[in-house]
Amino acid sequence: MTTNSTTESAHASGEPPPAALLRAEPDRNCPLCPRLVAFRETARLREPGWFNSPVPSFGDPEARLVIVGLAPGMQGANRTGRPFTGDFAGDLLYATLIEYGFANGVYRARPDDGLRLVDCRICNAVHCVPPQNKPLPAEINTCRQFLTATLGAMPKLRAIVALGRIAHDSTLKALGLRAAAAPFMHGAVHKAGSLKLYDSYHCSRYNTNTRVLTPDMFRAVFAKVKADLDS
Repeated sequence: MTTNSTTESAHASGEPPPAALLRAEPDRNCPLCPRLVAFRETARLREPGWFNSPVPSFGDPEARLVIVGLAPGMQGANRTGRPFTGDFAGDLLYATLIEYGFANGVYRARPDDGLRLVDCRICNAVHCVPPQNKPLPAEINTCRQFLTATLGAMPKLRAIVALGRIAHDSTLKALGLRAAAAPFMHGAVHKAGSLKLYDSYHCSRYNTNTRVLTPDMFRAVFAKVKADLDS
């Protein structure tokens, strides 16, 4: 869509994209991805007490840091309605954010735990839970309009942490950057106009159990972000 290319060009040049052209969040019954709609409706029938809707971003739009994940987990954000809340990935993410001053309170894996983000926001490349935690390329592309709008609605944004290659690739496209110019690698930092994009392996149970990502590796990414924002 035309607004996407306009937005991407603006961000790549270091200017805030025209967020008013796009909606930052899909509505509860977003119809854009038929496979995800069908999966969502099945989940609503099976677990009517769960959130079972596109999961909105969490945190202040005035924040300087945004964290981009992949998609809601079935028993995590899809159940609770808050990104990275209720599954294993949230345990490491929120503990790290608290350690580096990007959150305060106590994370209790539920949306009413009182945890607050500080100068930080969390969103996903795909807002709806996908089957087997694997969104299709077409679904990632379709949902990117909301990621682009989310970034554009953050006037003080300076740092983006992409959790995993899919989040990295979708963020690059939202920013109008070529993949060849900013290859994904854990710990890498890429410039995008006035922004910096920081790469991290996703904090999933699989990655931590296999030691692809250790807590120290994850903390090192946020230590770098903190140091850069404070400089």
